[in-house]
Amino acid sequence: MLSLTQTRKLLEELGHSPRKQLGQNYLVDANIVRKSLALAKVEAGDVIVEVGPGLGTLTRTLLEAGATVYAVEADPTMYRYQTERLQPEYPEHLHVVHADAVKAPLAGLPEDIASTGNFKIVANLPYAISTPWLEQVLAGPLPLYITVMLQKEAADRFLAEPNTKQFGAVSIFLQAAYRRAAAHPVARTCFHPAPDVDSMVAHFERLPEPKHFTPETRKAIRQIFTQRRKQIGGILRRMDDSATFEQWLKDVTELGVDAQKRPEQIPLEAWLKLVS
Repeated sequence: MLSLTQTRKLLEELGHSPRKQLGQNYLVDANIVRKSLALAKVEAGDVIVEVGPGLGTLTRTLLEAGATVYAVEADPTMYRYQTERLQPEYPEHLHVVHADAVKAPLAGLPEDIASTGNFKIVANLPYAISTPWLEQVLAGPLPLYITVMLQKEAADRFLAEPNTKQFGAVSIFLQAAYRRAAAHPVARTCFHPAPDVDSMVAHFERLPEPKHFTPETRKAIRQIFTQRRKQIGGILRRMDDSATFEQWLKDVTELGVDAQKRPEQIPLEAWLKLVS
């Protein structure tokens, strides 16, 4: 675990200044790292996907716990650090790809492992990619657990319930497949540099029967929530596949949904009626 002093020294040695646009706020609190591993129930033999490993604080802790880590890193300096300094120490258990995490959400995890769903995600997510990255994860093979450090604003969207302004498409996609198991606030002082906003560790466990939306349905739901202040009946009439969605609206009247409801007022149970 790198302390604040060690983190600053290592960044200086690498000649690297944290890049705000990449969400580079390095964790310097060992308690938070331990909390993430405990929530994800990390043990020897686990396969873990990590996003933005940076200086390897979380990565090394995962490796020392006996896990195999597949990590995706966008920053070239951090990628070199991972591959030249950390990977040689764990040649069989650390695999790092240099890529945008939204384009490689599972960090190059082999298909034969991904398809079993027998892997976990433990990551400190950059704010800018939190939602698009999660949507990509939810569109593919689903991990057993998702344990992520993220800024509170993103966490609020993930955890949001109907009838709140945070409830949206990503809330629906996530809650159709996972249940929230834990959420813990994280102080700004746990990072270097300290971010301008609060953070949170959120832990999600895959449901026994997770629901997948088709790409077409996910696109339609995202489109609906771009007009979240309008009534659902009016939104649906202007959609390309209006007939399908208008029939859906009739099918969910028993759940208290009608044409006057706004998208954020429609319960998860109703949205799940769109699952094929």
